[in-house]
Amino acid sequence: MLRKSTNASRLEILDWLKDPVAHFPRRRHADLAGDGVTVRAVAVKLGVSRRVAGAHLDVLTRLGLLRTRRIRHRTYYRRDEIRIAEVARMFEKGW
Repeated sequence: MLRKSTNASRLEILDWLKDPVAHFPRRRHADLAGDGVTVRAVAVKLGVSRRVAGAHLDVLTRLGLLRTRRIRHRTYYRRDEIRIAEVARMFEKGW
């Protein structure tokens, strides 16, 4: 089986998080659209361990592309649309 590149996996995560309701199962204690998704949900969707999914989410968070929110004992991740738009504009201008 061929593995996806790390960049492809991260782009896929960002794409799923555009519409988390369409890509992830509902949560009882959180709103997917408002709060985001957990490491576990991303790991299941990617077919990787929580550690690998967490590493992807950590990179995206450190880049400012994702925001986190703690609910109960879990961290939820969602897109930072403003930061993503800023980065897109930088690349459009030729950075």
